[in-house]
Amino acid sequence: MSNTKATGVAYLDPEFTTCYASEEIGYALAGQGAVTQETSKSTGVTVNASMGQITTNGATLNTLTNVTFTLTNRLISAKDVIILNVGSGATSGAYNCWISSMSAGTCTITLRNISGGNLSEAVVINFAIIHGAT
Repeated sequence: MSNTKATGVAYLDPEFTTCYASEEIGYALAGQGAVTQETSKSTGVTVNASMGQITTNGATLNTLTNVTFTLTNRLISAKDVIILNVGSGATSGAYNCWISSMSAGTCTITLRNISGGNLSEAVVINFAIIHGAT
C-alpha cells in the first residue's frame, strides 16, 4: 500500500475514505485488556486498552437498581465513542449497561438489573473504544 504508515494495530493512510471487509475488523491482542472489580459493583477499575472485558464484583444488585463505577483508561479521549455490552457471567436479558459520562482518561459505566429479582452475579462487560480525532 502506498502512503501508509504502520501505527501498531492499524495503518495511517491520508487517502483512506472507505473501508470494506470480508473478514473480522477489530483490535489485535496487544490492544485488549481485562480487569476485575475487587470490593463491590461500584468500585472503580483501571484498564489501559482499546477494548476488553470488565468483570464486576459478585455483590447483590437489587432488581430495577443501577450501580455506577468509573473506568480509568488513559486511551480514552473526550471525542471517542465507547461501545458496551453484557457478555458472559450474567443471567440472559437481566442487565443493561451504558456510558453515563466521559472525559479524557475516564468514563462512568452504569449497570442496571432489569430482571425482576435481586441478582448476585459477576457480570462481564465487554467494551470497545472507537477512537475519534484527537
